[in-house]
Amino acid sequence: MIAEPTWVFGYGSLIYKVDFPYLERRNATIEGWERRFWQGSHDHRGTPEAPGRVVTLIEVPGARCRGVAYRVEPVVFEHLDHREKNGYDRHRLPVRLDGAGEPVDGLIYVARPDNPAFLGPASLDELAAHINEAQGPSGSNRDYLLALAEALHGLDSFDPHVHALAERVDALVAAAGTP
Repeated sequence: MIAEPTWVFGYGSLIYKVDFPYLERRNATIEGWERRFWQGSHDHRGTPEAPGRVVTLIEVPGARCRGVAYRVEPVVFEHLDHREKNGYDRHRLPVRLDGAGEPVDGLIYVARPDNPAFLGPASLDELAAHINEAQGPSGSNRDYLLALAEALHGLDSFDPHVHALAERVDALVAAAGTP
């Protein structure tokens, strides 16, 4: 149980879709993790019959993942737990806030490979084709990817996985002549 304000690190839609109150927002980095579009989305960017793909984190020694950290009241976790319910679990880790000295204790939501919605790795071309087609109650999977890529640009952060997928999806859209 969380009893006091806590930092939560956002690395996907929590960067750009902030639908919860927070006490403080800071650009931040975590060490040893990379984003991957390996988690299925049955409830937001896809359906149970045709899940979309959203990001999770995988452990990679020496990696750095840029995102945004929010200091939130404990009551906010009721909303965040519901929002991240499709296979994500909370994990504690150090979060390095931009402009701060020592890392702070924080939480992340990670979808591990043993959760029922996990789709796993695929080639960038397969991922791009999947993301380009998927649609769910929260909108198109393409919009999720492109919003994340744009949000990372806003953080002056280049994520090779996310940006390579965004380029491939943009090429698919251009080739199809669709908006």
